[in-house]
Amino acid sequence: MDKNGLKTLLLDIFRKAPDNRLPGEEKRPIYDEPLIGFASADDALFEEYKKPDVIGPWHMSPEEWLSGAKCVVSIFYPFSEDVRSAHRQSRETIAFEWLWARVEGQALLDSMMKQAVQELEAMGIRAVVPAIDPRFKAMQGGKGGIQGYAEINESSFGSTWSERHAAYACGLGTFGLSKGIITEKGMAGRFASIILDLEIEADERPYTDIYEYCSKCGACIRRCPVGAISLEKGKDHNICGPWVDQSKQTYAPRYGCGLCQTAVPCEYGIPKKAK
Repeated sequence: MDKNGLKTLLLDIFRKAPDNRLPGEEKRPIYDEPLIGFASADDALFEEYKKPDVIGPWHMSPEEWLSGAKCVVSIFYPFSEDVRSAHRQSRETIAFEWLWARVEGQALLDSMMKQAVQELEAMGIRAVVPAIDPRFKAMQGGKGGIQGYAEINESSFGSTWSERHAAYACGLGTFGLSKGIITEKGMAGRFASIILDLEIEADERPYTDIYEYCSKCGACIRRCPVGAISLEKGKDHNICGPWVDQSKQTYAPRYGCGLCQTAVPCEYGIPKKAK
């Protein structure tokens, strides 16, 4: 299978997904057509991510996830206008459509990734989806499933695999102040990734700086209801995390925020920088 064949497989799974819809009689999608990017499994960035000032030594390399890994595939699923427009009108409350997209939408992504693995393995291609693998662990404020690293303290946030950093490595976009990834289809959406033992040419990254697409306009700062974002430090997870945790009580059985991803110049694309 080549790059085009893999893209066709992933797009076909997406287009046929029966659950890509918000609740109600009207047919409103959760996601629009995805973007797909590729990186080599031995890209030096994946070792760079292990540094304490990037992600941390707990971040697993593609080879650690899959022995003989050759390729990393990152997929960005942009939220539909139905999801975005509902949330764009919110200020401190979280739109129902956004909450649905965050929870049921993530379940849809997990289902599509499982199907992709099954179809690839039926072709003799070994594949791992870190986000749904039992080895995936996350921590917040030093607490969670990641243990045994001297670098972990009360301000440590991270996981054994970062979808956003995979997307950066695969050429899909760069970070914004809110620590989301700005793609050519904007920031509002969800990421998934697959690691394969299939040799596929990596996409060229059209950027060299991690914040290259961010205009530093400050719109996300004004959208944040708890002041977790600043021009000096970007997003402070120690402020954002508890706010999102609180939403689990307010909006149970769903949760989320994402106000910084809508009603901002990077919502739909790469913003123009002031000259």
